[in-house]
Amino acid sequence: MPKTSIRPARLPGQPAAKRPTLPPGNPPPRAPKKTTLEDIKAASHGLRGALPEHLGDEADHFDEAGKQLLKFHGVYQQDNRDQRGREKTYSFMVRSKLPGGRLTAAQYLAHDALADQFGDGTLRITTRQDFQLHGVLKGDLHASINVLNETLVTTLGACGDVVRNVMCCPVPTDGDPIREEIEALSQRLSDHLLPPTTAYHEIWVDGEKVHDGEAEAARAALYGETFLPRKFKIAVAPPGDNCVDVYTQDVGLIALAEDGRLRGFNLLVGGGLGMTHKKLNTFPRLADPFAFLLPSEVVPVVEQIVRLQRDSGDRTDRRQARLKYLIHRWGLDRFRTELERRLGYVLEPPAPSPPLDLDLHLGWLPQADGRWFLGLSVENGRLRDSGVQQLRTGLRTVIKRFQPGVRLTPNHDVLLTNLHEADRSAIDAMLATHSIRPHTDLTNARKLSMACPALPTCGLALAESERVLPHIIDQIEADLAALGLADEKLTIRMTGCPNGCARPYVADLAFVGRSLDRYTVFVGGRADGTRLNTVFCDLVPLAELADAVRPLFVRFKLDRLPGESFGDFCHRVGLDALHAFAHVASENGHAR
Repeated sequence: MPKTSIRPARLPGQPAAKRPTLPPGNPPPRAPKKTTLEDIKAASHGLRGALPEHLGDEADHFDEAGKQLLKFHGVYQQDNRDQRGREKTYSFMVRSKLPGGRLTAAQYLAHDALADQFGDGTLRITTRQDFQLHGVLKGDLHASINVLNETLVTTLGACGDVVRNVMCCPVPTDGDPIREEIEALSQRLSDHLLPPTTAYHEIWVDGEKVHDGEAEAARAALYGETFLPRKFKIAVAPPGDNCVDVYTQDVGLIALAEDGRLRGFNLLVGGGLGMTHKKLNTFPRLADPFAFLLPSEVVPVVEQIVRLQRDSGDRTDRRQARLKYLIHRWGLDRFRTELERRLGYVLEPPAPSPPLDLDLHLGWLPQADGRWFLGLSVENGRLRDSGVQQLRTGLRTVIKRFQPGVRLTPNHDVLLTNLHEADRSAIDAMLATHSIRPHTDLTNARKLSMACPALPTCGLALAESERVLPHIIDQIEADLAALGLADEKLTIRMTGCPNGCARPYVADLAFVGRSLDRYTVFVGGRADGTRLNTVFCDLVPLAELADAVRPLFVRFKLDRLPGESFGDFCHRVGLDALHAFAHVASENGHAR
């Protein structure tokens, strides 16, 4: 292996869970000045602003106020960063809000058609089980969103300072009463916490101004005129399965079952992964187990947590505005006291819970009602036709013919549900005709990998992610195969910035954009999402990422304990040993 220019970097020798954080107690006093975005929200008249007027003008983009308000409607204004240096080329990303990633065949096909009619010819599955249309022009925004609403899909609240898409395990519930209850709860949470503004209907659906005092009062009661300080994320996990990364959410709910019935949920609070490089008062945080809730308690308790964050979250510094920072400043005891005061009763402590695992739900799997579902791996969530693999066309063909239910997964894959045994061979043949590979032909490293879109569309990206991760996986696959580790269950995640959209900080191995073509490498997380990883090395050039971690795979092969995962190995041996392995390999000029 050639010597690389990487340098070890850790946050003073501590594992991720003990990174330098905010000092305990209350933060120092700040001037009570609100951010510009707070002013925009306050003056927006229920998220209207000047959007109706600017939607029909000749400009190809919106002003700053319009750009910020669009997010609440599920739209991001973007420009093609590959073309920066010349006049900006604007387009828009439209994100559907799909609780639990659930769609009908008709809803899927509507998204698919819009991708060609108004988008860039691709569909992007997000790690929150949403669909994104990229490349929509300003003049096509109304038509795109209007078509989605005709199929009973909304984009309202898919972005912005509100409760985002409520995640839930995508496995079909038919015939499984426990999963049916869990799925129904996720839908109730989504419906209950949707911003009740009439502006969305006025702007995107029929253009008629609606005066609904009840809806406006409901919005004011739940969100207020300035909504939340930042985004708010919720996920519901079934017993034993953490495909939703429940510990990374502002509010997580882990279902507990006994004797074939749903007992209730363990409530987790204060998770969140976003941070800022070199800002040690920003950090990833896993949620804390907080209480046990009966099913009937979940919606009212979660609503009060949202209200508490609305009233007490930091509105002066958006970097400190998530629920995790409020809990860090207050501590769990004070947070519990305030929440119980609002509820009017004492919460029960969390109940014992079985261990969690990460299940991708890929391949042909039986449903409880005797039918089948098929999980298809989608690399980095991008549905496109590329070369011989006609992924979009093949899926469209299958869905048109067999009319399955469709589920988008938290690992940005696709499940086709409610399929009949007699149709399995025909579906397999149809997919093979379009060169869509079954998951058994893919390595675990590729199936378990995730990347955010990053460049060229994301305005926050510091480096590449989706466009380069497949090539890095190629190199890592070759290294693992040479070491006899091709079957290892290895989670690899990549983001173009530290905000954590692909949930990198719980992965076995993660690459996080630091600056143009340079990354911070993290190791030591867990596939079940219950431990943060930590910084292994910093400012690694893109071309050297696979080289940087190859020595760790070598030592993992030699020194692992029976059944030990790569993340557990890195966590057990510690950073000093990992750096020593890398140094010796670099001095020797090779890693094998």
